[in-house]
Amino acid sequence: MKLTYRQQKIIEILKNHPNISISDIRKLLDENISTATLNRDLAKLVESEILEKTGKARAIRYKLSIGVELFTPIDINQYFDREIDFRDGNKYFNNEIFSILENINIFNSNEENFLLSKQEKFRTNIKEIPPTIYNKELERLIIDLSWKSSQIEGNTYSLLETEELLTKKIEASNKTKEEAIMLLNHKDALNYIVNETEIVNNLKISTIEDIHSILVKGLGVDRNIRTKPVGVTGTTYTPPDNEFQIIEYLQKMCTTINSRKNGFEKALLTIVLISYIQPFVDGNKRTARIIGNAFLMSDNNCPLSYRSVNSIDYKKVILVFYEQNNIQPFKELFIKQYKFAVDNYFLG
Repeated sequence: MKLTYRQQKIIEILKNHPNISISDIRKLLDENISTATLNRDLAKLVESEILEKTGKARAIRYKLSIGVELFTPIDINQYFDREIDFRDGNKYFNNEIFSILENINIFNSNEENFLLSKQEKFRTNIKEIPPTIYNKELERLIIDLSWKSSQIEGNTYSLLETEELLTKKIEASNKTKEEAIMLLNHKDALNYIVNETEIVNNLKISTIEDIHSILVKGLGVDRNIRTKPVGVTGTTYTPPDNEFQIIEYLQKMCTTINSRKNGFEKALLTIVLISYIQPFVDGNKRTARIIGNAFLMSDNNCPLSYRSVNSIDYKKVILVFYEQNNIQPFKELFIKQYKFAVDNYFLG
């Protein structure tokens, strides 16, 4: 559901005035609209599970659904039309995020049914293709993901150059050694999760550190949990800077993810929460994407290559989670990328 300006204003009112009547909402809107029009807006918001409606007749009251800020539709382009200092976003880590996530389903029933239908298609596909074709398709996906994941982080190798590097060990003549190492490290990390799918059966901080170590090997990046502040380009959000807090948040994250039964939810939460906590000096989002795929593969799901994602668009949906704790834009990207992966790999 795409929210109108008035519906967005209604949500803002209910953030500050929970459990209020339609007449109070109408007064606070400061607009000359009919009760019937306002009722239609409220009904749409209730239907979309953004609002909850309680009581009957004159005792009807409205409030925001639990965790609604996680799923409020947002116009990404409009949001980023505002300069960095005028986006009114969270500047610091929200340590309540884990309690907010505790009893919330990340995917609604329609989204979950769609993902499960694609999951069924993928599982049917891999049953019907011979092992040699499966391995070739897996290699192709590894190349695509290594390229795109590195590109998101500023790597300038093209997809064809990446293929040459990963299959023939031929480095591009006009690129840096560090760029080649980053790509080769992606391949190593992906091969590791392919061969060790059980590592995420019970996610631990040590597992996150192990994957991160593979990804930053030879790049001069500290492999340990960071002990100093880091900044994030493109946002005023500042990740936690205390080593003990970072470890505490990582442990809470692991507990939150391990409590989920849905493999899609585990993958998505891993990606956004590791990125949000930023436990390392560098390599956080790369680590998050690899472990997210480990969860998908351990649940017999197709891993994501992100091949069709625009790098800037990826960064924007992550920044929206940092600043607004709104997971909806990234969720939409995740669903599209799962569809893309199932429709483009392991087809035989």
